[in-house]
Amino acid sequence: MTGENLDRLCAQSGYQMACDTHKAVGKNAENLITKSLAVLQESGIYAFFLYLKSRGKTESKGAEQLTDSAVQLFKKIPIRPFDNLEDPLEAVRGGGEHKGLGESLDDYLLAKSLLQQALIYARYHAKALPAPEKSKTVDAN
Repeated sequence: MTGENLDRLCAQSGYQMACDTHKAVGKNAENLITKSLAVLQESGIYAFFLYLKSRGKTESKGAEQLTDSAVQLFKKIPIRPFDNLEDPLEAVRGGGEHKGLGESLDDYLLAKSLLQQALIYARYHAKALPAPEKSKTVDAN
């Protein structure tokens, strides 16, 4: 990485997270983002991805968007092993021929801090997004 402004990257990622999640789950985007942020802060990156994977039918599309956005953020930085693994859970826990994110404490703490900042921005963006428009019906009378 060559002089990239990481806060700007988090802001861009947070905005994209909010927009994509809002498209997927509507007004519940802020709630899903807030809960995901709380899991990240309390239990870490692995729990964050596991929580999103466990979301039920109503939140699954939004959870997929958040997962994809988080992985894209890690790829932009880049944080290994997200640069060459598709499964975020495997990228964090490691196994087989590769080491997981947790092998390097510096990388882990950087990834957690950046993801946390992006989710904070996403939560504020989601709060600021306009509510989805309700379909207007024409009164026949």
